[in-house]
Amino acid sequence: MKIDDSVAIVTGANRGIGEAFVHALLEAGAAKVYIGTRKKENALMLEQSYPGRAVAIPLDVTSEKSVAAAAEACGDVNLVINNAGAFCNELLLSASTMDAARHEMAVNYFGPLAMARAFEKILSTNGGGSILNVLSVGAIIAVPNMGGYSPSKFAAHALTTILRAELSQQGTHVGCLIVGSVDTRMAAHVGGRKENPSTIAKAGLAALRNDMREMDTDEFAITMRAALHRDPATLEERLADAVYATEVHTGR
Repeated sequence: MKIDDSVAIVTGANRGIGEAFVHALLEAGAAKVYIGTRKKENALMLEQSYPGRAVAIPLDVTSEKSVAAAAEACGDVNLVINNAGAFCNELLLSASTMDAARHEMAVNYFGPLAMARAFEKILSTNGGGSILNVLSVGAIIAVPNMGGYSPSKFAAHALTTILRAELSQQGTHVGCLIVGSVDTRMAAHVGGRKENPSTIAKAGLAALRNDMREMDTDEFAITMRAALHRDPATLEERLADAVYATEVHTGR
Protein backbone atom coordinates (compact mmCIF):
# COMPACT_ATOMS: atom_id res chain seq x y z
CA MET A 1 0.00 0.00 0.00
CA LYS A 2 1.37 3.37 -1.04
CA ILE A 3 0.43 5.97 1.58
CA ASP A 4 1.60 8.94 -0.47
CA ASP A 5 -1.36 10.36 -2.46
CA SER A 6 -3.74 7.76 -1.02
CA VAL A 7 -7.33 8.59 -0.04
CA ALA A 8 -8.43 7.02 3.23
CA ILE A 9 -11.51 6.77 5.40
CA VAL A 10 -11.00 6.17 9.12
CA THR A 11 -13.91 5.13 11.31
CA GLY A 12 -14.09 6.50 14.84
CA ALA A 13 -11.60 9.10 13.71
CA ASN A 14 -12.37 12.08 15.93
CA ARG A 15 -10.33 10.89 18.94
CA GLY A 16 -7.84 8.32 20.22
CA ILE A 17 -6.24 5.92 17.76
CA GLY A 18 -8.53 7.09 14.95
CA GLU A 19 -7.44 10.70 15.33
CA ALA A 20 -3.81 9.56 15.46
CA PHE A 21 -4.34 7.75 12.16
CA VAL A 22 -5.66 10.94 10.56
CA HIS A 23 -2.52 12.85 11.61
CA ALA A 24 -0.17 10.02 10.61
CA LEU A 25 -1.73 9.52 7.18
CA LEU A 26 -1.76 13.20 6.25
CA GLU A 27 1.75 13.78 7.56
CA ALA A 28 2.89 10.77 5.49
CA GLY A 29 1.53 12.38 2.32
CA ALA A 30 -2.02 11.06 1.97
CA ALA A 31 -4.00 13.25 -0.41
CA LYS A 32 -7.17 13.14 1.69
CA VAL A 33 -8.55 11.49 4.81
CA TYR A 34 -12.25 11.22 5.50
CA ILE A 35 -12.84 11.54 9.24
CA GLY A 36 -15.63 9.11 10.04
CA THR A 37 -17.48 10.38 13.10
CA ARG A 38 -21.03 10.25 14.41
CA LYS A 39 -21.00 14.04 14.89
CA LYS A 40 -19.13 16.18 12.36
CA GLU A 41 -18.60 18.98 14.86
CA ASN A 42 -16.32 16.64 16.83
CA ALA A 43 -13.84 16.77 13.95
CA LEU A 44 -13.76 20.51 13.27
CA MET A 45 -10.28 21.00 14.73
CA LEU A 46 -8.89 18.22 12.54
CA GLU A 47 -10.48 19.76 9.46
CA GLN A 48 -9.01 23.14 10.35
CA SER A 49 -5.54 21.62 10.86
CA TYR A 50 -5.53 20.15 7.32
CA PRO A 51 -7.72 22.39 5.14
CA GLY A 52 -9.15 20.48 2.20
CA ARG A 53 -7.30 17.29 3.11
CA ALA A 54 -9.14 16.25 6.28
CA VAL A 55 -12.85 15.99 5.60
CA ALA A 56 -15.33 15.09 8.34
CA ILE A 57 -18.16 12.81 7.29
CA PRO A 58 -21.07 11.55 9.41
CA LEU A 59 -20.63 7.84 10.01
CA ASP A 60 -22.21 5.41 12.43
CA VAL A 61 -20.86 1.95 11.64
CA THR A 62 -23.84 0.29 13.35
CA SER A 63 -26.19 1.80 10.74
CA GLU A 64 -26.11 0.28 7.27
CA LYS A 65 -27.85 3.41 5.99
CA SER A 66 -25.09 5.61 7.42
CA VAL A 67 -22.35 3.38 6.02
CA ALA A 68 -24.00 3.37 2.58
CA ALA A 69 -24.24 7.18 2.62
CA ALA A 70 -20.53 7.40 3.50
CA ALA A 71 -19.62 5.11 0.61
CA GLU A 72 -21.73 7.22 -1.74
CA ALA A 73 -19.87 10.36 -0.63
CA CYS A 74 -16.38 8.84 -0.63
CA GLY A 75 -16.00 7.24 -4.04
CA ASP A 76 -12.30 8.10 -4.29
CA VAL A 77 -11.21 5.98 -1.29
CA ASN A 78 -8.50 3.33 -1.69
CA LEU A 79 -7.81 2.73 2.01
CA VAL A 80 -10.37 1.80 4.66
CA ILE A 81 -9.25 1.81 8.30
CA ASN A 82 -11.83 0.19 10.56
CA ASN A 83 -10.92 1.75 13.89
CA ALA A 84 -14.28 2.44 15.57
CA GLY A 85 -14.66 0.31 18.68
CA ALA A 86 -16.89 -0.22 21.69
CA PHE A 87 -16.11 -1.57 25.16
CA CYS A 88 -19.00 -1.56 27.64
CA ASN A 89 -17.12 -2.94 30.68
CA GLU A 90 -19.82 -5.51 31.47
CA LEU A 91 -19.31 -9.18 32.27
CA LEU A 92 -21.29 -11.66 30.21
CA LEU A 93 -23.27 -13.30 33.01
CA SER A 94 -23.62 -10.57 35.62
CA ALA A 95 -24.80 -7.90 33.18
CA SER A 96 -28.50 -7.18 33.69
CA THR A 97 -29.20 -7.62 29.96
CA MET A 98 -27.33 -8.68 26.83
CA ASP A 99 -27.52 -5.16 25.40
CA ALA A 100 -23.84 -4.41 26.06
CA ALA A 101 -22.64 -7.60 24.37
CA ARG A 102 -24.92 -6.93 21.40
CA HIS A 103 -23.59 -3.36 21.08
CA GLU A 104 -19.96 -4.52 21.21
CA MET A 105 -20.67 -7.04 18.47
CA ALA A 106 -22.53 -4.41 16.43
CA VAL A 107 -19.61 -1.98 16.51
CA ASN A 108 -16.59 -4.29 16.62
CA TYR A 109 -17.70 -7.01 14.19
CA PHE A 110 -20.69 -5.92 12.14
CA GLY A 111 -19.20 -2.43 11.73
CA PRO A 112 -16.09 -3.59 9.82
CA LEU A 113 -18.21 -6.06 7.87
CA ALA A 114 -20.61 -3.29 6.81
CA MET A 115 -17.69 -1.08 5.77
CA ALA A 116 -16.12 -3.88 3.72
CA ARG A 117 -19.40 -4.60 1.95
CA ALA A 118 -20.01 -0.92 1.22
CA PHE A 119 -16.49 -0.11 -0.01
CA GLU A 120 -15.64 -3.36 -1.80
CA LYS A 121 -16.45 -2.09 -5.30
CA ILE A 122 -14.98 1.35 -4.60
CA LEU A 123 -11.65 -0.23 -3.66
CA SER A 124 -11.74 -2.41 -6.77
CA THR A 125 -12.43 0.60 -8.99
CA ASN A 126 -9.55 2.49 -7.38
CA GLY A 127 -6.93 -0.20 -7.90
CA GLY A 128 -7.62 -2.64 -5.08
CA GLY A 129 -6.32 -0.70 -2.12
CA SER A 130 -6.37 -1.92 1.46
CA ILE A 131 -8.59 -2.60 4.44
CA LEU A 132 -6.97 -2.40 7.87
CA ASN A 133 -8.90 -3.59 10.93
CA VAL A 134 -7.77 -2.18 14.27
CA LEU A 135 -8.19 -5.07 16.70
CA SER A 136 -6.89 -5.89 20.16
CA VAL A 137 -5.03 -8.42 22.25
CA GLY A 138 -8.58 -9.42 23.11
CA ALA A 139 -8.85 -10.72 19.52
CA ILE A 140 -6.26 -13.45 20.08
CA ILE A 141 -6.65 -14.07 23.84
CA ALA A 142 -10.07 -14.57 25.41
CA VAL A 143 -10.03 -11.95 28.18
CA PRO A 144 -12.80 -12.91 30.66
CA ASN A 145 -13.13 -9.57 32.44
CA MET A 146 -13.81 -7.82 29.13
CA GLY A 147 -17.21 -9.46 28.72
CA GLY A 148 -18.52 -9.20 25.16
CA TYR A 149 -15.55 -7.15 23.92
CA SER A 150 -13.16 -10.06 23.49
CA PRO A 151 -15.67 -12.30 21.65
CA SER A 152 -16.48 -9.43 19.28
CA LYS A 153 -12.79 -8.89 18.53
CA PHE A 154 -12.26 -12.63 18.00
CA ALA A 155 -15.06 -12.44 15.45
CA ALA A 156 -13.42 -9.45 13.76
CA HIS A 157 -10.11 -11.35 13.68
CA ALA A 158 -11.79 -14.20 11.80
CA LEU A 159 -13.56 -11.66 9.60
CA THR A 160 -10.17 -10.24 8.57
CA THR A 161 -9.02 -13.65 7.30
CA ILE A 162 -12.26 -14.31 5.42
CA LEU A 163 -12.35 -10.85 3.81
CA ARG A 164 -8.75 -11.35 2.69
CA ALA A 165 -9.78 -14.52 0.86
CA GLU A 166 -12.92 -13.02 -0.67
CA LEU A 167 -11.13 -9.86 -1.86
CA SER A 168 -7.88 -11.45 -3.03
CA GLN A 169 -8.93 -11.68 -6.68
CA GLN A 170 -9.52 -7.91 -6.91
CA GLY A 171 -6.13 -7.17 -5.37
CA THR A 172 -7.39 -5.69 -2.10
CA HIS A 173 -5.01 -6.20 0.80
CA VAL A 174 -6.71 -6.96 4.13
CA GLY A 175 -4.76 -6.77 7.38
CA CYS A 176 -5.24 -6.19 11.08
CA LEU A 177 -3.47 -4.68 14.04
CA ILE A 178 -3.26 -6.42 17.42
CA VAL A 179 -3.21 -3.53 19.86
CA GLY A 180 -2.26 -3.67 23.54
CA SER A 181 -2.81 -1.05 26.23
CA VAL A 182 -3.19 2.44 24.75
CA ASP A 183 -3.77 5.82 26.38
CA THR A 184 -7.32 6.42 25.14
CA ARG A 185 -10.66 7.17 26.73
CA MET A 186 -11.74 3.57 26.20
CA ALA A 187 -8.80 2.36 28.31
CA ALA A 188 -9.11 4.99 31.03
CA HIS A 189 -9.94 2.28 33.60
CA VAL A 190 -6.78 0.30 32.81
CA GLY A 191 -3.71 0.75 35.01
CA GLY A 192 -0.05 0.44 34.11
CA ARG A 193 1.96 1.63 31.15
CA LYS A 194 0.03 2.69 28.08
CA GLU A 195 1.20 3.47 24.57
CA ASN A 196 0.53 6.78 22.89
CA PRO A 197 -2.08 6.43 20.12
CA SER A 198 0.45 7.85 17.65
CA THR A 199 2.62 4.76 18.20
CA ILE A 200 -0.23 2.55 17.06
CA ALA A 201 -0.94 4.69 14.00
CA LYS A 202 2.71 4.66 12.93
CA ALA A 203 2.79 0.87 13.33
CA GLY A 204 -0.35 0.70 11.22
CA LEU A 205 1.26 2.64 8.38
CA ALA A 206 4.27 0.32 8.52
CA ALA A 207 1.95 -2.69 8.32
CA LEU A 208 0.22 -1.18 5.27
CA ARG A 209 3.44 -0.32 3.48
CA ASN A 210 4.71 -3.86 3.95
CA ASP A 211 1.41 -5.61 3.10
CA MET A 212 1.40 -7.30 6.50
CA ARG A 213 -1.53 -9.53 7.32
CA GLU A 214 -1.19 -8.98 11.06
CA MET A 215 0.99 -6.82 13.29
CA ASP A 216 1.44 -6.62 17.06
CA THR A 217 1.71 -2.87 17.45
CA ASP A 218 3.31 -2.43 20.88
CA GLU A 219 5.23 -4.06 23.72
CA PHE A 220 2.13 -5.22 25.61
CA ALA A 221 0.68 -6.95 22.54
CA ILE A 222 3.99 -8.66 21.81
CA THR A 223 4.35 -9.78 25.44
CA MET A 224 0.82 -11.17 25.62
CA ARG A 225 1.16 -13.12 22.37
CA ALA A 226 4.40 -14.61 23.68
CA ALA A 227 2.70 -15.58 26.95
CA LEU A 228 -0.14 -17.20 25.01
CA HIS A 229 2.23 -19.41 23.05
CA ARG A 230 4.62 -20.11 25.94
CA ASP A 231 2.10 -21.21 28.58
CA PRO A 232 -1.55 -20.87 27.55
CA ALA A 233 -2.93 -22.74 30.59
CA THR A 234 -1.24 -20.45 33.11
CA LEU A 235 -2.31 -17.37 31.16
CA GLU A 236 -5.91 -18.60 31.14
CA GLU A 237 -5.82 -19.08 34.92
CA ARG A 238 -4.41 -15.59 35.47
CA LEU A 239 -7.09 -14.08 33.28
CA ALA A 240 -9.81 -16.02 35.09
CA ASP A 241 -8.60 -14.50 38.37
CA ALA A 242 -9.15 -11.08 36.79
CA VAL A 243 -12.89 -11.76 36.67
CA TYR A 244 -13.01 -11.97 40.47
CA ALA A 245 -10.98 -8.75 40.74
CA THR A 246 -13.41 -7.03 38.37
CA GLU A 247 -16.43 -8.18 40.36
CA VAL A 248 -14.94 -6.96 43.65
CA HIS A 249 -13.90 -3.62 42.16
CA THR A 250 -17.29 -2.90 40.60
CA GLY A 251 -19.40 -4.35 43.40
CA ARG A 252 -20.95 -6.97 41.14
